Amino acid sequence: MPLPLKNLTSAGIHDALAHAGVTARLARRVQAAVLRRGALPDRLHGVSPGLLAEVRNLTTIPHLRDVERSISPQDGFAKYVFLGDGPDPFEAVRIPLLHRADDPKYIVCVSSQVGCPLGCAFCATGRLGFQRNLAPWEMVDQVIRIQADSAHPVRGVVFMGMGDPMLNYDAAIEAAAIMSEPCGLAISAKAITFSTAGVIPGIRRFTAEHQPYRLVVSLTSADPALRRDLMPVESAHPTPDLIAALRAYHAASHERVTLAWIMIAGVNVREKDARQLAELVQGLPVKLDLIDVNDPTGRFQPPSPAELDAFRDALRVHLKAPVTRRYSGGRDIHAACGMLAGSLTLRARPKTCLPHGAEPLPAPAGAGSRAAPTSGR
Repeated sequence: MPLPLKNLTSAGIHDALAHAGVTARLARRVQAAVLRRGALPDRLHGVSPGLLAEVRNLTTIPHLRDVERSISPQDGFAKYVFLGDGPDPFEAVRIPLLHRADDPKYIVCVSSQVGCPLGCAFCATGRLGFQRNLAPWEMVDQVIRIQADSAHPVRGVVFMGMGDPMLNYDAAIEAAAIMSEPCGLAISAKAITFSTAGVIPGIRRFTAEHQPYRLVVSLTSADPALRRDLMPVESAHPTPDLIAALRAYHAASHERVTLAWIMIAGVNVREKDARQLAELVQGLPVKLDLIDVNDPTGRFQPPSPAELDAFRDALRVHLKAPVTRRYSGGRDIHAACGMLAGSLTLRARPKTCLPHGAEPLPAPAGAGSRAAPTSGR
């Protein structure tokens, strides 16, 4: 089988093609050409045409197929739906950070799985069930395709789309390495975030390997019984074991542990929830990200302003740690946290057709370029 060039770091390409005469330097040049220009060049200075021809014979350059793009008129978040090696679509979100006129940029929220096996009660992706793991190239190409469609550079990546990257650990770590290496997409490792619902083996590996990426853990409740109702992962990876893994992570990284808290009215935004959280993480430096629940079924609602104020007051009293309310954009186009469910929205739609109002994406312009905006933006 030909080697998919977007599936490996430059070191991996070198290892796989060294027998053909590919040096480490040539592997880096190949990596840069494929990821930034979308193709191998016809000529490379100092490389024989015969060696380049052999590289072409041994490799392939896969590309995602574009299914749909939606842009929110409210906040500029954009949702992209792709097809890769399987029949089911998956999604990525472009997050605009345009508040600094001298530094406009985007963050891309990528998917690591099609669907998700964890079944969180408040998450549309979890309701899909698990379809398959994505390959590294399918994660990398989400960023490449979105960069090609963007007027400003992509400066960060969050593995917060469909699926849990700790359940597809090897592929997600490989994708992050490709994104961050200088001859790859050259995105700073500290600008790449792994978000997990609390898959402890992945967190333990992440810690032991001293991965340079950021880590966010969705906790949502410090009460194991309530957390089990909301997040069935609690049954496999209990809260006490999770906190022990996070203490080990802090000891190894010396970083505050970032916890995500999906706020649900009347469920986990009470004074006792703040008190239980403080007791659970006592002695562990944390910071808390508060995120409104997004549930199109209407079963779960975000807290009222009064509930939110009271909960934040309780956190100040009990937790005494940094607390940030995170904006979850793109709600109107189902691009917000917990709303990605491409398989449901597209299953009945012919895969070769774009929905009304959508436009095809341009051919890859290269991850390092600033492509002009497409018409209709």
